[in-house]
Amino acid sequence: MKRAVTVIGMGDDGCASLTSRAASAVARAEVLVGGERHLAFFPQFQGERITLKGGLDAALDRVARLAEERDVCIVASGDPLLCGIGARVVARVGAEHVEVLPAPSSVQWAFAKTGIAWEDADVVSVHGRGMHGFVTRVRRAAKVAVLTDAEASPARLAARLLEYGDRAWTAFVCERLAGPGERVRRFTVEELAETHDVDPLNVLLLVRPAGWRPPPAIPHLHEDAFAKRMPKNGLITKREVRTLSIAALGLDERSVVWDIGAGSGSVAIEAAMVGWRGRVYAIEVDSEGVAICRDNVRAHGTDNVTVVEGRAPEALAGLEAPTAVFVGGSKGSMQGIIDAALAALAPGGRLVVNAVTLENVAEAYAAFRARSLEPEVTLLQVSRGVPLARYQRYEALNPIHVIAVTKPDVPQEAR
Repeated sequence: MKRAVTVIGMGDDGCASLTSRAASAVARAEVLVGGERHLAFFPQFQGERITLKGGLDAALDRVARLAEERDVCIVASGDPLLCGIGARVVARVGAEHVEVLPAPSSVQWAFAKTGIAWEDADVVSVHGRGMHGFVTRVRRAAKVAVLTDAEASPARLAARLLEYGDRAWTAFVCERLAGPGERVRRFTVEELAETHDVDPLNVLLLVRPAGWRPPPAIPHLHEDAFAKRMPKNGLITKREVRTLSIAALGLDERSVVWDIGAGSGSVAIEAAMVGWRGRVYAIEVDSEGVAICRDNVRAHGTDNVTVVEGRAPEALAGLEAPTAVFVGGSKGSMQGIIDAALAALAPGGRLVVNAVTLENVAEAYAAFRARSLEPEVTLLQVSRGVPLARYQRYEALNPIHVIAVTKPDVPQEAR
């Protein structure tokens, strides 16, 4: 069945990369759509041209209108459905009206030129998205193909990897692939951070050394792995409590988390490792704690954590709406924090409170019950074995209440 819109992928060598089927689609088109670079490959085209610049919405609206009566051809790079315009066209025009004719993608070419198999590789696009969360995104990957842009260039990405302590990569910068200016170079991360003569049309490959193993899926880091305020090093959330609390948050890889009263950042950091495609906001009022939290974020390579200095609930204003909220400290503002958290939390999201004192336990429990929410309450009492001469004895940690609720999909008053 003939479709009104054909989306064609092509290489940096222009028309030479087109199949006969793709060339025929261009020949019969009445409207040709693409970026300036792609349209320049078709000087002979006599129909209407639409140049894609900036926002795509208006251009795609126009394409949808024109496609009702005319043949439209959209030209793009490589595989238009791999981090390209293809998905946007299908969503706007409808799959039944769109035919996609892909060419080998720049990612395929990059792995082909380096001779590296890529069935186990991740593809990450930072094009137009910025570098926030990049290091966390790749921390469990053995191979990564990165689609870059001028702001998130290979050199800047390498510098970010170094800033967050992730240097165990070999980097390949693949420029102008399958075109006359093709170049493929190999670097260490340190070398790449100092390399700025990279063509804007590039793919960055990052490859781990042989024998590398990813970090555990469940972090369960000992508290000694974090810098802490001194002499308050007993105030960090212990790993057993942290593991249970993060499980209670019900995180997925794209979760948006608020960690209120973040302290040294241990919960925020482990939540960021679990929600590696998401974002975590660590809210802390103590200036010393803020500095230590930022140091810990860098030390553990979780660049999807944003540290927010301020007192909750006031500091929560304007933050991205969370899908999960953890309250590790309230500074006497438990009621206000619960109010703000439940108001902002997505329906079905989880709110977890850690409470040590009886007063905080009672206040949090009463706040939930006043909203007709039945909290899950766990009293966690942990004892660790410690040496005693030639023996082992148990040393008890402070008991702690883990109080969790799920925000209803339907407001209580509507039930």
